[in-house]
Amino acid sequence: MKNIKFLKPIISFYLIGLILLSVSRILLVLLFSERVFETGNYWKLFFIGIRFDIIMLSYMVLLPTFLVTFLPYPVLKKIKGFIRWFFVVCLALLLFMELATPNFLLQYDTRPNRLFVEYLVYPKEVANMLLKSLGWQIAVVFIFLFFAYRYLIKKSKNWFHIYPSDYLKKLILFPLVGFLVFFGVRSSLTSKRPINRSNAVFSSSQFVNSLGLNSLYTVAFAIYSLKNEGDMTKMYGTLPEAEALANVKKYMTANSEDFTNPAIPTLHLQKSLTPREKPYNLVIFLQESLGAEFVGHLGGLPLTPNFDKLAANGMAFTNIYSTGTRSVRGIEAVVTGFPPTASRSVVKLSNAQNGFFTVADCLKQKGYKTSFVYGGMANFDNMAGFFNGNGFDNIVDETDYDESKTAFKGVWGYSDEDLVVKANDLYKSYNGKPFFSMLFSTSNHDPFEFPDGRIELYEQPKNTVNNAIKYADFAIGKFFELAKKEDYYKNTIFVIVADHNTRTYGDYLVPIHKFHIPAVILGPGITPSRYNKLCSQIDLAPTVLDLLGLDVETPMIGRDLLKLPEATPGRAIMQFDVKNAFRVGDKVVILQSKGKAIQYQLPNDTTHIEVPLDKQLEKDALSHIVMASKMYNERSYRLKKTKSE
Repeated sequence: MKNIKFLKPIISFYLIGLILLSVSRILLVLLFSERVFETGNYWKLFFIGIRFDIIMLSYMVLLPTFLVTFLPYPVLKKIKGFIRWFFVVCLALLLFMELATPNFLLQYDTRPNRLFVEYLVYPKEVANMLLKSLGWQIAVVFIFLFFAYRYLIKKSKNWFHIYPSDYLKKLILFPLVGFLVFFGVRSSLTSKRPINRSNAVFSSSQFVNSLGLNSLYTVAFAIYSLKNEGDMTKMYGTLPEAEALANVKKYMTANSEDFTNPAIPTLHLQKSLTPREKPYNLVIFLQESLGAEFVGHLGGLPLTPNFDKLAANGMAFTNIYSTGTRSVRGIEAVVTGFPPTASRSVVKLSNAQNGFFTVADCLKQKGYKTSFVYGGMANFDNMAGFFNGNGFDNIVDETDYDESKTAFKGVWGYSDEDLVVKANDLYKSYNGKPFFSMLFSTSNHDPFEFPDGRIELYEQPKNTVNNAIKYADFAIGKFFELAKKEDYYKNTIFVIVADHNTRTYGDYLVPIHKFHIPAVILGPGITPSRYNKLCSQIDLAPTVLDLLGLDVETPMIGRDLLKLPEATPGRAIMQFDVKNAFRVGDKVVILQSKGKAIQYQLPNDTTHIEVPLDKQLEKDALSHIVMASKMYNERSYRLKKTKSE
């Protein structure tokens, strides 16, 4: 033990921190026991809590660990006061955040987040508000903090005392110590990415899931996310809000009388052309990296015979474009209808983690069961966190599969055929109740793994993108083969659409041909047809909601393509790095970060002819960015009633 005595301050801090955060979590569970105990597996939050507490504490000990390891004892003696006070301040901060948590939970139904940080900008106003509404509670908290702080100071001399040690032995031990701290921060050696807050999602209750975290972690996560939530107008320029909103509305299919709430600028009533007493179910099958160039019926490689057959029997979109080049951008477009910007997808951004509009939340309010089904880990790209807070009742990922009953598990999770079997079993279990579900494939992703014996390989070696796409198509066929045997099939609208293309590259500012993707809608009453007009992923949700037979309110700016006049040119918006392409018909304006806009004429996707800039088209493009930034920052891309209200 003498050899590791120099680590006593670090070990003491870990133990005290874990005790503090664990006691706080237990008290919160007891305080909100009625809600917590409704969750059958609520006990998991304690194990999740320890994991996230270690992550937070490991970040905090990075600097002290470096100091006590690499500085000789004479130097450490001179800075022992700094190390002691560093730990005292960290513990005081942890305690303060936990004490602030109960009232925040009561007010916002989640642990402290970005709102907590935003309040610091208005200290006078917020202080007055808190004193009036929570005066005695605040007094109790600060009295407790005062005595707790005094106790920390008194005990810290012993807890965080610096002991002399052999310098060489410290250096020899550092690889092990460094590894343990690194492991504490990352919390995983097998995952490609460090553990994030999505790993705290274990139930359908966003509230209970938040208890598995600690409040300093959630606030730190919010602060970290701020760098991705900058005002997009600083990159591209600005317009008066009224002008921007008018420009956005003129591209929508809603009429002026359809808009229902000035506080939610784009909220409008969308009436179905074919209203139904019993609306249809909805299944969206999102395909990983399936570009038009790989799809037979779009003139691509002969890799998708099943998809091609389905397209011949449904409404096939021949001129639809993705909004970006990442899966979360595709999810953003298809599930929320939100336009793309140079900021990260709203799936990852803090303001969108609760109360942000999704098709799931919309249909949930209509009595639908809602789910997300995935073969990999749903914490990837914060999908689970986003879905859990925005209307998805059930999140199924690789932890829910029985490996003994599956076909194949690769780097990214279970194979697409395992995914569709899992989804089909779930849909059968609804027993006629209306449902919305999105399933997301994984097999068509580097390293392109899939089980043997399912397809005739298109090429050698086996693990190539072309073979993986052919296997993904096999799974599509298997899904419909299973679904057609079930009762839910005849009452369900199905959408198959890609999230984006494969690697996006090209010689132009925006390689538009790499945004061309396939999509098809199938279901009862849908006549086989080809929709050849230019359109976007953000147009799918409004169109599908119409086909369900529902009248709904939505803030989506996408078009109901069933109502778009024939003479109106199509539109697509594409984000490529920090460049935003706004295409109308065969014209495209490309906005560049802090640079001039450029316009091209497009005889086809791979021929861009520069032409004089249409200033109004440039304003139209900028308007969509201005409004997206405004709606995100003001939390006004939502329904009238949300969880946060």
